[in-house]
Amino acid sequence: MADVFLSKLEQMPGEMTVPGDKSISHRVAMIGSIAEGVSVIKNFSSAIDCCTTINCMRKLGVDIRESGSDFVIQGKGPDSLQEPVDVLDCGNSGTSIRLLCGLLAGQNFPTILTGDDSLRSRPMARIMTPLNENGADLRGRQNNRFAPIYINGKRLTAIGYHLPVASAQVKSALLLAGLYTNGKVEIVEPITSRDHTERLLEFCDVDVLKGKQIISLGPNRRPKARNFVVPGDLSSAAFPIALALLLKNAKLKIRDVGINPSRTGFLDVLQTMGAEIQIENRRLQCNEPIGDIVTGYSKLSGIEVGGKTIPLMIDELPLLAVVATQATGRTVIKDAGELRVKESDRISAIVKELKKMGASIEESSDGFIVEGPTPLHGTSCASHGDHRIAMALSVAGWIADGETIIGNAECVDISFPEFYKLMI
Repeated sequence: MADVFLSKLEQMPGEMTVPGDKSISHRVAMIGSIAEGVSVIKNFSSAIDCCTTINCMRKLGVDIRESGSDFVIQGKGPDSLQEPVDVLDCGNSGTSIRLLCGLLAGQNFPTILTGDDSLRSRPMARIMTPLNENGADLRGRQNNRFAPIYINGKRLTAIGYHLPVASAQVKSALLLAGLYTNGKVEIVEPITSRDHTERLLEFCDVDVLKGKQIISLGPNRRPKARNFVVPGDLSSAAFPIALALLLKNAKLKIRDVGINPSRTGFLDVLQTMGAEIQIENRRLQCNEPIGDIVTGYSKLSGIEVGGKTIPLMIDELPLLAVVATQATGRTVIKDAGELRVKESDRISAIVKELKKMGASIEESSDGFIVEGPTPLHGTSCASHGDHRIAMALSVAGWIADGETIIGNAECVDISFPEFYKLMI
């Protein structure tokens, strides 16, 4: 698949499940690899990025096998990783390379991490600086700003860090490095970010102590193997949810979706805009909250989004731009400068492509402003090699008049290979 050709939809599936959560799948693969015992992972994400993490762990000597649709990890404890015989290629996965920096900083061997052209242009100082300030030895290209990254693994004595901005990846890297210290481990974040790492470590019997924006590790830092069912990915579910809200007469139920409060910012914002969204069958599964999301066509109004809400929905902001084109009034997104250093400059990309479709949208330094509602018209759009831009524009294409072409749409495989098959 190179380009995809889309036309306006009259209906969509009424019920579905989405693939396993990508953020959790990365973490399960890493923590299961250093746990003591055998872990069976069900509903592991099929995204290329998550397969990249599996491949990296295998190159570190971990026995990971596929059993039908499950992964079986033969964990031998935190000290069982082995020096790889080659560079670890993290492909396009920022989560893989950043979390591996933390996991490998405390090993007793050296490692080199690299990735594709896009990943080698993404900022890595945010990971290397806090690790190095805590005694690790990581070196990157252009004064520790970019990959490839050389890690001179060694035991760390303690970890203490105040995050200048909320980042689940930085927090997770420090916690993984903290598993290899005997001293105090304490991380302070300005606002709460995704807490999947903390939840998974707790589920594997690691002592995790959580206060208000403070996370620390207790004396037991050796994870135990567990069987784990990965919940459906809310970031993937966001796309059919958005389409159901915008498609007249649509009704949709998505079963078994992760509804971790650190991830539901998109749902909260949609409800503030007037979306009819209910969560049924709430429950806790493997220390992660899950439920069934029920929604359908809704009349929406523009709002302003910024501040502490942004980290809770950073991945869904390009999709929110599409939704905002059909809302009545002005929608303002601010404090989202992080979007400029993702797989693409997502602010520039989504504004440029939606303008082609007739949207009234302008970019700012840290977000965008949308005036709505405006009818969208099919045209030829570029994905910018970015999976979330491609999927957001596809939702736009399914509500636009005429034919929409999404160029290089194969990039959706990075996070959601089932996307087009599932949606229509």
